[in-house]
Amino acid sequence: MTLLVFIVSLLGAMAIGAPVAFALIFCGVVLMSYMGMFNTQIIAQNMLIGADTFTLLAIPFFILAGELMNAGGLSKRIIDFAITCVGHIRGGLGFVAIIAAVIMASISGSAAADTAALAAILIPMMARAGYNVPRSAGLIAAGGVIAPVIPPSMAFIIFGVAANVSISKLFMAGIVPGILMGLSLAVAWIIVAGNDPVDTLPRASWADRARASGRAAWALGMPVIILGGIKLGVVTPTEAAVIAAFYALFVGMFVYRELKLADLPAVLISAGRTTAAIMFLVCAALVSAWLITAANIPAEITGYIEPLIENPKLLMLAIMILILIVGTALDLTPTILILTPVLMPIITQAGIDPIYFGVMFIMNCCIGLLTPPVGVVLNVVSGVGRVPLGKVIIGVWPFLVAQILVLLLLVAFPSIVIVPANWFH
Repeated sequence: MTLLVFIVSLLGAMAIGAPVAFALIFCGVVLMSYMGMFNTQIIAQNMLIGADTFTLLAIPFFILAGELMNAGGLSKRIIDFAITCVGHIRGGLGFVAIIAAVIMASISGSAAADTAALAAILIPMMARAGYNVPRSAGLIAAGGVIAPVIPPSMAFIIFGVAANVSISKLFMAGIVPGILMGLSLAVAWIIVAGNDPVDTLPRASWADRARASGRAAWALGMPVIILGGIKLGVVTPTEAAVIAAFYALFVGMFVYRELKLADLPAVLISAGRTTAAIMFLVCAALVSAWLITAANIPAEITGYIEPLIENPKLLMLAIMILILIVGTALDLTPTILILTPVLMPIITQAGIDPIYFGVMFIMNCCIGLLTPPVGVVLNVVSGVGRVPLGKVIIGVWPFLVAQILVLLLLVAFPSIVIVPANWFH
């Protein structure tokens, strides 16, 4: 019955249009009232404790690094570098989008920011070259959702805090799955667009490639600094976020000189707004998480799925289907914050590696960013690229299927995630 109260109160609040953060707080109030332990101090204390975490300091700094990266010209130089490498082959601009998405994912960790940067530059270029615009928009959207999987990732930070697992290990474990997502997009692009009659760009000379590599070197150096520092144990993810923000600021202002002092207030305000929204969600979710534990809801759910606990792969498949369904209606951060405290005790009882589960969970949530009716990344591509949302939804399906197939592959063969993660860490 407690589980029913939790679900009805949460979904009911969201159904009447309450923001997710307020819905989570309302859900907590209803659970407390049902259990006869209503106390406003519980809400206040859990929200304060939720915000007072050193690890969460990484979120505003990684958000700021992403904003500075786009404003300072790092994104543009990464795309130019990819164009000189593969722009001349048939369907080359599609491969440019994939390569640029993977590289930018290792810098910003924000699906929306990466997608917006790619769409603004590449969709007009692809339209002029004769590419199918809805399909191109779908590819860019699918490439954008790689960002929360490849480190640095705000999604991994939030999951790590909610599940109490190592964020450094999550970062290292996301490298191979993120690359596999990119490769799956390349295969899907070859299948659906390999024979399209499109214009190809002139082959860049080795001198042009060297110049583009030189211009992009500062941008390409950021992931090396971030991941190298974390792997060597020199910095924590939070410290790496601070370094990334100052690095992006330095490169944008003094190396590329595209970021002006007058631009900083707008960049800081944008980063502050995004940070405030995410942190309020985190704080509100930790109220629900405490009450989920107090109400023993995970044990109630375990009773329903007890036969699956004996078969970890079947349990993972069932959970992935559940998250995929939830992801069609919720954004990435609320999905993590609502489901993590419910599912982690079940995962622990089934003996599933929590790092592996975290990677799979985040991958699945990212795929949800491509599914209507919410589809946050689809809306970003539609707005920035000026492509009708309905056409973007049609164009994204081949790439959505490709990423779901990668997810199923990793459910069947967990070692693809676990073995490289252990080596990297």
